Amino acid sequence: MVEVTKGEACQVSLNGKNYPCPVSMAMDLIGGKWKGVILYYLKDKNKRFSELKKDMPHITEMTLSIQLKKLEKDGLVLREVYGDKPPIKVIYSLTDFGESFKPVLEAVSVWSHEISRDA
Repeated sequence: MVEVTKGEACQVSLNGKNYPCPVSMAMDLIGGKWKGVILYYLKDKNKRFSELKKDMPHITEMTLSIQLKKLEKDGLVLREVYGDKPPIKVIYSLTDFGESFKPVLEAVSVWSHEISRDA
């Protein structure tokens, strides 16, 4: 829910948590070094943990695991487990909420390419 009062900052609320502006909400969901990168690599294809790890060789397995759990908790990533006996197969994908973030990922990607050419 977004509340706008003339002459005041825009207040945003998500899942009962209030934010002073929309950017603070977005950064709470995807901020940090790895969350946006994980979402970027999941935007076109569902992946297993090992595939994500290959895409991001500088992230530790523990950090990847923690960040995936946070993204899952926030409703951006879906973790699906196939099988009940080892070896189990776990696939990560974007939820509908995560899919709604794709245009932002594309815009950030375009912006990054533009500023890297200017540098």
